[in-house]
Amino acid sequence: MNLLRLFVAAVDRMNYGLGRLVMFGIFALMGVLMWSTVSKVFFMPSLWTLEMAQFIMIAYFVLGGPYAMQMGTHVRMDLIYGSLSPRRKAWTDAVTVLVLIVYLGIMLWGGIDSTRYSFQYGGERSPSAWRPYLWPIKVTICVGIALLLLQALSELAKDVLFLRTGRPLRHQDEEPGDAL
Repeated sequence: MNLLRLFVAAVDRMNYGLGRLVMFGIFALMGVLMWSTVSKVFFMPSLWTLEMAQFIMIAYFVLGGPYAMQMGTHVRMDLIYGSLSPRRKAWTDAVTVLVLIVYLGIMLWGGIDSTRYSFQYGGERSPSAWRPYLWPIKVTICVGIALLLLQALSELAKDVLFLRTGRPLRHQDEEPGDAL
């Protein structure tokens, strides 16, 4: 049990820190898009801005996903789930996170295969006029999926620990009066 708690604490701490850092990626995206607008109006349009904005958005999304999962901010249908008891919620979460783990495992396997292809033959490049290498964003996607997989395992461990001990490990599992 203590090993499981240490795993949860380590994964949550890592993904929390990274998520807080990745939040500032929105400013990088805004800067690229602002430059794109200014260069189109006053200068010659830049070739790299659209693709760079897409790369930043992908990194923002996949690296922020584990943080969103940890904070419980992913979209959830609360029509039935909201009326369940905490134990039934934990069972429901455990089952759905198992499905997610399988899905993420398949995604990671495909992502690693695609990334490996990008490194072959001198590096895969985008077919656009800018022609950036694609391996940096593919590595970022694989890292993001791996971190999301670790966070999913952490969430599963939280559900198992809750079902065994009755004590919540997530902030959203606590009853409103528990924090006082």
